[in-house]
Amino acid sequence: MKTITTSELELAMKKETPVLIDVREIFEYNSGHVPGAINIPLSELEQRYEEIPNNSYIICQSGARSMQACHYLQLNGLDVINISGGTSSWAGELEY
Repeated sequence: MKTITTSELELAMKKETPVLIDVREIFEYNSGHVPGAINIPLSELEQRYEEIPNNSYIICQSGARSMQACHYLQLNGLDVINISGGTSSWAGELEY
């Protein structure tokens, strides 16, 4: 499983507009998320995984749920990137 840090994500976001999926629950997402992140909670992933394109970046609060999500998505044929450290290690401003 490919994993990058939030610093590496920030660099990637300066070069392109990656698809960033936040797998935290809705209330967590609404309390602040990385700019541009799309919320698809882990609890809804099984029903909504087809909305996620290849090469998406997957983030949660610390990296544990995003790792679970990446594992599930890979089993379903998607190539995705886990963000270690999650939203809690994001140094930039959060969106609300």
